[in-house]
Order: sequence, then structure tokens, then C-alpha cells
Amino acid sequence: MSDVRELIEKTWEDRSLLEKTEVKEAIEYVIEELDKGRLRCAEPVADGWQVNDWVKKAVILYFPIRKMEKIEVGPFEFHDKMALKTDYDKLGIRVVPHAVARYGAYLSKGVILMPSYVNIGAYVDAGTMVDTWATVGSCAQVGTGVHLSGGVGIGGVLEPVQAAPVIIEDNAFIGSRCIVVEGVRIGKEAVLGANVTLTGSSKIIDITGDEPVEYKGYVPERSVVIPGSYAKEFAAGIYNVPCALIIGKRKESTDKKTSLNSALRENDVAV
Repeated sequence: MSDVRELIEKTWEDRSLLEKTEVKEAIEYVIEELDKGRLRCAEPVADGWQVNDWVKKAVILYFPIRKMEKIEVGPFEFHDKMALKTDYDKLGIRVVPHAVARYGAYLSKGVILMPSYVNIGAYVDAGTMVDTWATVGSCAQVGTGVHLSGGVGIGGVLEPVQAAPVIIEDNAFIGSRCIVVEGVRIGKEAVLGANVTLTGSSKIIDITGDEPVEYKGYVPERSVVIPGSYAKEFAAGIYNVPCALIIGKRKESTDKKTSLNSALRENDVAV
């Protein structure tokens, strides 16, 4: 693997190497390893997460070595460079029409795809549901037992390549129409209420104590989060801008598969 990594790094600096057979084979090897879940764009380590930039580089380099082709699936037709995943029955994955996942995305046994989209380089672990019209962007990392509700947008990150991917940790519940982008990490068993939008610069404010505590880019484990706003002064006056509010913690007694409504009611939020 170290030889493959070195070849990818050299090719990243000199794109003329893409013409070489051994380079194409190295890139294709990385994509196959991603597809099977043996390699990841980011992975958990003892003190957090490690981002594997060279793997993301391989994903980007995969595009120019692919040619456009027509893909026919029954009466449906596509025209793209990327193949689609296949053999869902053998993998133990439930896929509802019109769910689409690209080859190079890993889906673990027990994943359920409602009509949705999973991009190349993404990792979706066991028992997770990607609900209707939800999208999992390139290289995003989604843990076990996660529920991505209808219309959720999990951002991808291939450019700039040094940026961290979005990470949704085990048993998190992401409410309808939430948007999580720019490398934000959602801690284990956290709950995001509907329409929460989180970017790398979004203020995430814990208002459960006597004084607010502010986070950026990270939602702590078991947090219950709803949309909020705060006043900000501009040249033209003071206006409210969006933020996210941590209004409580998911109770230890609450089942990990609890509905979003139950988690919010426990924290006295109307649903």
C-alpha cells in the first residue's frame, strides 16, 4: 500500500503520469478497496479521526482516466464516467427504486437506501438508513445505526483535497432537510432537529447551562440540536443570522432508535 500511496502522490503533482498503465492500475486498485470498505478516506483512531488525503487524491484522479459511457438500467438510461454499484442482494443491502450509489462507495450489510444518492468514496456503515431524497456526498463517513431523514444533505469534499470530510458518528439521528457540510462532525447518538444547517463556520451554541458554550465544526455526543439565530451587527444594521442551538442531551434511557419527535419532546421542544 505504501508503494500505491507514493505513486498517487507523484501523480497528483504531475498529471502527465496518468498516461502510464501502472498509475491507472494503482488508482483503480484504490477505488476497488474503497468500494469494498477495506480503505477509507477517513477512519477513526484512538484520539479522534484520521483523514487520508492521498485516498481522496486517488478519487479525484479516477475521474480523468474514466471515459463517458451509456449506462442502461431497464428502461432508464444514464451517461456518466462512473459505474454504479451492483450485487446488492449478495451484499445484504436493501435498495429501493430509485436509489443510486456509485461504484467506489462502501455500503455495509444491513444498510437501507430509500430513493437517495451515495457518491464515490463515501462510507456508510451497518444498519444505517439513507431516507428518501437524502444525499451522501463524496468521501463522507456515516457510522452504524444512523438515520439520515428525508431530504438530508451530507456534503462531499474532494476539493480542496485537504479539507476534512463530513463525519456522522454511530447512532446519530439527522432530521428532515438538515444540511451538514464542510467537514462538520456529528458525535455519537446526537440528534439534529429538522432544518438544522451546519457549515464549518456555523455557531453551535450549547444553551443548557448558565452561560452559553460555543462550538464550531463539531456537535458533541448525545446533543439534541435545533435551528436558532443570533443578532449580528452589519454596516446596515443589526440582523439575525442562523446558528444551531444545543438544547439538551439525549437521555441514557432513550432507545438508540428513538424517533426525532421523542428526542425533542424529552427536551420540552414542540414538534
